[in-house]
Amino acid sequence: MTKPTQGTLKDRALTIARERGIARARDFDAEGVPRAYLRRLQDQGLLVRMGRGLYQIADAEWSESHSLAEASRTVPHGTICLLSALRFHELTTQLPHQVWMLIGHKKWAPKSPPVSLRIMRATGEALTAGVTFHTIEQVDVPITSPAKTVADCFKYRNQVGLDVAIEALRDCIRNRRATVDDIWRFAAIDRVQNVMRPYIEATL
Repeated sequence: MTKPTQGTLKDRALTIARERGIARARDFDAEGVPRAYLRRLQDQGLLVRMGRGLYQIADAEWSESHSLAEASRTVPHGTICLLSALRFHELTTQLPHQVWMLIGHKKWAPKSPPVSLRIMRATGEALTAGVTFHTIEQVDVPITSPAKTVADCFKYRNQVGLDVAIEALRDCIRNRRATVDDIWRFAAIDRVQNVMRPYIEATL
């Protein structure tokens, strides 16, 4: 087997970084690029190490949602939720200082992630229902839908604040981001119908 030339390794590594948006070390491993070579590309100013095992092309343009893509690469089994999902769906003017992610009760959470995370846990449909995928910087990022996000805000109202949940509900219906029936379906999944009923009735 012919050993890859330095030029070949460089081209291959940069191609991976461009195509992935935010590439993991295992992505380079799969294409035969040694991890030691990634350090050389960093020294040359061609790659930027975003965090442990995460790399991005140095001249990449970051979007406002960059942290969501970074979080998704860091925790591939997680879903962007609550305040971060509200911001993405333009249902709040708040700019969260952390990326809120929903993961299973027994799933691992990184101890020193490259982006600040707020981890919430759930099981069953409360974890899997209402998840949509959005491409952010070449990364497929799972994000709770507007209706599911609103229901989640009521479920986790002690963490996000009831006022935030009420505002999100009103904006979601007013801006037609979801129907009342959709929101009510996720309220049932999250078991917050009794909590949400008076606020939903007030919007009708």
